[in-house]
Amino acid sequence: MSNFDVVRSSFADYFRMVQWRVRELTQPLSTEQLWHNPYPYGNSIANLIQHLTGNLNYYLGTQIAGTGYVRHRDQEFDQSGHGRSKAELLSAFDDAIAVCVRTVSAQSDGDWSAPYQAELVDGKTRFQQILACASHAYHHVGQMIYLQRELLREGG
Repeated sequence: MSNFDVVRSSFADYFRMVQWRVRELTQPLSTEQLWHNPYPYGNSIANLIQHLTGNLNYYLGTQIAGTGYVRHRDQEFDQSGHGRSKAELLSAFDDAIAVCVRTVSAQSDGDWSAPYQAELVDGKTRFQQILACASHAYHHVGQMIYLQRELLREGG
């Protein structure tokens, strides 16, 4: 296995782990709980899921894989978006993770150092941007951990 094979498989595994954690955290919660923010600041779990879905679809899907996804970032944080069910939120998130896995798995050895440009970009190369997206995703998983604990405490 080459070094780049390790990079491809490690990123794919990491994005699948993020997906597993989001599903694990949302499993005991209802749609209503996902949309409820127990704090006077920050975002609900549903908003964070929408945000990650948009972020990953845009930075990896549109900008690297050429999926044509059009991001509406402001809507990701819209608190009135309570119309999306838990199943719809998770299905869209699962689709975004699938895009990530396909995208990182399709990178050739030379693609990792290819220049990367996008709106509000973190990385200068594809590798840097994929790394930024992976760390960004887990940052929000950390927020979801605290939100879930509070939501379960409120409901219990």
